[in-house]
Amino acid sequence: MSQSPQDEGAINATTARNTLYALVKLAEEEGRTTVITKHRVRALLAPLDRFPAARKTEAFPAHVLSAAQKDFGDLVTLAAQGQPQVLMRNSTPIAVLLPADSSPDALSTDPAAHPDAATAEGAVNSQAHQNRGSAPRRLATLGDAIGSVLTGGPVGGPAFGLPGLDAATGGLQRGRLTLVAARPSVGGSLLGLAAARKTALVDRHKVLYAASGPNRDDIFRRIIAAEAGGEYARLKQARLTEHEQQVARQVVQAGDLLMIDDGSDLTAEDIRETAPHMEGLALVVVDRLQAAHSARLPLSGDRLPDASQVLATLARTLHVPVLAIVDSDDPALLGLLDADVTLTLTPTEDPARVQVTVAERDFGTIGSAYLRPDLVHARFLDAGAAPLERADSPAGAGPSAGVGGTAALELAEAALPYTSGGHQGIPAALTRELAAWRTALAGGDQGTLREILPTLLQAAATVSQWPDTHEGHRLAAALRPYGTPESADTIADVRQSATAAVHAPADNGQAQDDVAEGEEEDEDGLQPGDEEDEPQGAVFPGLRILKEAVGRSKMHPIPVIRVEDRDSAPWTLVSEDMDGEPRWIHPDVALTRVPYTRANGRTVRRDRIDVPESFGAGVLCLIDRNGSYPSACSAVPLAPNRLLHTGPLDALDKTKAGIYLIGVPEWTRADMPHPLGRLVDRPDDDGRVWVTTPHMKQLEKLARDGHLQAVPAIYDSWTGKANESLFKPFYEATKQARAELVEAGGEPYKAYKTRLSIALRLLWPKRAEQKSPFWRPDWRMSMVAEASVRHWSMAFRAVQAGHTLIGLRNVDQAIFWTPPRTPPDTYRIGTGFGEVKRKFIQSGELILEGDD
Repeated sequence: MSQSPQDEGAINATTARNTLYALVKLAEEEGRTTVITKHRVRALLAPLDRFPAARKTEAFPAHVLSAAQKDFGDLVTLAAQGQPQVLMRNSTPIAVLLPADSSPDALSTDPAAHPDAATAEGAVNSQAHQNRGSAPRRLATLGDAIGSVLTGGPVGGPAFGLPGLDAATGGLQRGRLTLVAARPSVGGSLLGLAAARKTALVDRHKVLYAASGPNRDDIFRRIIAAEAGGEYARLKQARLTEHEQQVARQVVQAGDLLMIDDGSDLTAEDIRETAPHMEGLALVVVDRLQAAHSARLPLSGDRLPDASQVLATLARTLHVPVLAIVDSDDPALLGLLDADVTLTLTPTEDPARVQVTVAERDFGTIGSAYLRPDLVHARFLDAGAAPLERADSPAGAGPSAGVGGTAALELAEAALPYTSGGHQGIPAALTRELAAWRTALAGGDQGTLREILPTLLQAAATVSQWPDTHEGHRLAAALRPYGTPESADTIADVRQSATAAVHAPADNGQAQDDVAEGEEEDEDGLQPGDEEDEPQGAVFPGLRILKEAVGRSKMHPIPVIRVEDRDSAPWTLVSEDMDGEPRWIHPDVALTRVPYTRANGRTVRRDRIDVPESFGAGVLCLIDRNGSYPSACSAVPLAPNRLLHTGPLDALDKTKAGIYLIGVPEWTRADMPHPLGRLVDRPDDDGRVWVTTPHMKQLEKLARDGHLQAVPAIYDSWTGKANESLFKPFYEATKQARAELVEAGGEPYKAYKTRLSIALRLLWPKRAEQKSPFWRPDWRMSMVAEASVRHWSMAFRAVQAGHTLIGLRNVDQAIFWTPPRTPPDTYRIGTGFGEVKRKFIQSGELILEGDD
């Protein structure tokens, strides 16, 4: 039986020409054979030991690499016709192009000229084979196998584009049938769509999407919803925003890479017949296999086991991954389907997380990951790798408790992509230590863990640059609690750069003693050129988006106050203190600002909080809100036009927004800071302060709920017609960009944070030379005040529910005293806007994140 030439992983002639030097190197150094296709002909780029006669260059056409690359298409055609073509470096033969047909008659040249020639695929021929009238079976050497393993693995191959899941699976491997098993409504089909989107739209490789259930319109809408962040239900009504239409046009441009077969009566045999005719095919997705019998759907009921065998054979024959979705997680059914790899999706108690368990047929469970369902937008988002839990793990142990606890588990999971060989980029010595760490932790061997730790940290200290990937960031952050010597300032900041919430650092509440000694802090943190629009194709054109949002308002906003008007009221009344940020520590605990030197030599100060025994047993739970400033943009009340002097007011006019002069209301609670934050420390001689609309609305609500005796009197005011949606388009664009880029991490995510920060700072540039498209201090301070109010209100809700607040800082950091691993249940844990991250440390430990 003759094997398809695609068994070796075929690529087209154009791709091969562009990567010819790399392919020849693989053939020369590792014995790698590559199948090359051109229209309907195929040739092999093979090492010389497959065809020893090629070493006699006078017997065959020979070409130096530069010339061969230029005429590569013609050489492939000639080789496919049976005329071997020798490739040389200078005058030395290094590889050969052969016909892909393994028949012994394939070579049309005189056999006497190459009596020891082997067949193109390296098969051993005999007279018996020839007498049988069929081609010999291919026998692979151990060298063939190791070359395939080293160069044909998942790196660069099809993947889901979800870092945690890709780390757990190692990607979608060629020649294997992978099954996604999930009950209806869990979202199994979305994983198939994720792999198709990643392969076709990002990696630019061809995908066959065989749809037995959804039709091509459904699939296209799901792609648009996932790519543009639009609501799938709305797209079904053919109502697309301008952004979604733009995304749709981009998807259409890549249409020849994602081929959909949603024909009626689709069978596995149909898929098997179609796939070989797709040149450059990289992935087959079958959506879906239906457990319940349907006369209309051949891929259903008791026909599934046979269909699975056909799909498995297709994967091996074409040497491509086949990913099939089945709408059941019944172990009995999955056993009948007998896939190479099975991914089982299981809902968790947290509706925002779905667990994916990865199992191989010969090894059982090999890993797991968590995904965050975003069914509104027809997609999954990454939620990190699943924790490695053991019943005998020391409960509540953290880094300070030694080598057990959550830090040890996190380090083991972060190490998995490197110890499994799926990712490279760290020293071999560190890989060995991490592998030993995982083994000892799995066995609950605390003694061995303690022995490993010093050498593991020593190996980690030799890393000069950690991989700028999701996996690299996670591993560096996982090592930090153990005091790893920080190199190139990477470990110290990597956790923030990968997962920290987005801030607008023009007034981020950073303490003055947190600035490097001897270093002056910029007045607004802006640099010359920041006011210019981002170039086309920028990761996140924040300033351009903000300008467009303001420009589209029907209220015709005034984005810039004239220079001659800025030295008079109301603009001289606006100050940074109006943000009302809380800078509060519980009066019964001790806070110390401790000098801390980063690896780059910069000295900063960090908090150390000591909680007295009277608070009972517990740990410090650090809460970090995600995207405080952009979240505030979703509905910040402000006046788009001029502020007019409206003087004293009997009550707050809900149709107006602006600034108000009020007396500081009395606040008697000791378990919460004053709702006006640092404003209460800066009253005028009459005990009054200027505040923005967000704080006025907050005080009104607190008085209505009985937490204040009365709404403070308004002694003076400057107001204009109110609007709460001026920045909403900016918020929506920011939310979508963050959801996409926080998974990727690295430079794209850093660029996103930078441009977001710049756009919001430019609302109020402090220097005359900064030619910003905005100058509205009231807009800027209203936005920051809205973030402060939301932060305070979330903490107050937790305190009302019985939780103990220790500190409330800036617009995003809250510190609670809680039992181990028990964050306040009033917060929602996650990576999206409106959600928070949490971390647990012991009383008296340094809070390294501090006010960063």
